[in-house]
Amino acid sequence: MGKSLLVAAALDGFTPRPDVVLSGAARVHSPAPYDWLAAVLSGRDTSRLDLPADALAWLAQQPTAPRERYAPGTLLRLAVRTVRTLVGTGPAVLVVEDLHALDPASLNLIGELATADGLPALLMVATRPAAHAVAPALTGRILARLCGVRGVVRQHLGPLRPAEVAEVLEQVYAGSAADARLVHRVWQHTGGNPYALTELLAAHTDDDPGTLLAPTDPAPSPATAAPAVPGPRVAAAVELTGREAEVLDCLVAGMSNKQVARALGISVRTVTVHVSNLLRKTGAASRTEAALWAVRQQFTATPPTAGLAAPAASRDG
Repeated sequence: MGKSLLVAAALDGFTPRPDVVLSGAARVHSPAPYDWLAAVLSGRDTSRLDLPADALAWLAQQPTAPRERYAPGTLLRLAVRTVRTLVGTGPAVLVVEDLHALDPASLNLIGELATADGLPALLMVATRPAAHAVAPALTGRILARLCGVRGVVRQHLGPLRPAEVAEVLEQVYAGSAADARLVHRVWQHTGGNPYALTELLAAHTDDDPGTLLAPTDPAPSPATAAPAVPGPRVAAAVELTGREAEVLDCLVAGMSNKQVARALGISVRTVTVHVSNLLRKTGAASRTEAALWAVRQQFTATPPTAGLAAPAASRDG
């Protein structure tokens, strides 16, 4: 499914139902300051917002915004105040999509919102690891900050298993049992990525299922296959232990050593040793380079937790 369906399903699961949903997305091609908030404010009545007109023009990215801007710290406080006003008494949900594409100002805003007292639930859907973000280091720090919030839930939606691919094929092709060779070919071709599978089936919607076995089928490009859902492990010159592979997946998810230790049930010292071994084996100079290596190699274990899903914004959980 796509992110929109995933968000809709999550919102349907909230009890009580939120009175207010503030949803914003980033400008993927040309991120600007406070993109997320500007998207939230787009088309809304801002007359009740108790903000100086020039500050509101900056936050909403209005064409009348003055050349001189407020100090970054002041703008951040005004942005938080704006969200508080829009939320009112709640219940409310803030929806953030495409964390990797957010501008630094929006990232800082999300970090403040997630750790502020009395603010509503924060629902985030990320399709790429922090290493692929506009601001990789800041994105990693914000994820680490969010993961320290009480009540956070971090859920990784991994690739489909072959049996699940078989179920999809049986539904698409009128309930006929899918050939094992066909299932394996499609699963291998798409890496179990649901979006890539949908695209492949859409391209062959009027064809016989046997055409899916054609060796000339183009491999899914990075633009259509979400990097945060890597495919099955492929052959590589580097040999990692099972635990090293799990630690590497956690690095791809932007976890700190302490978070990796908590997720895997091992000590921080042991995590440090594994990270050191990973850097040596992959030839990476940093954790970020090791994570990038993993994404490029599609090297993945089954992670215990990854991809932030729905942290509670209140300190009281």
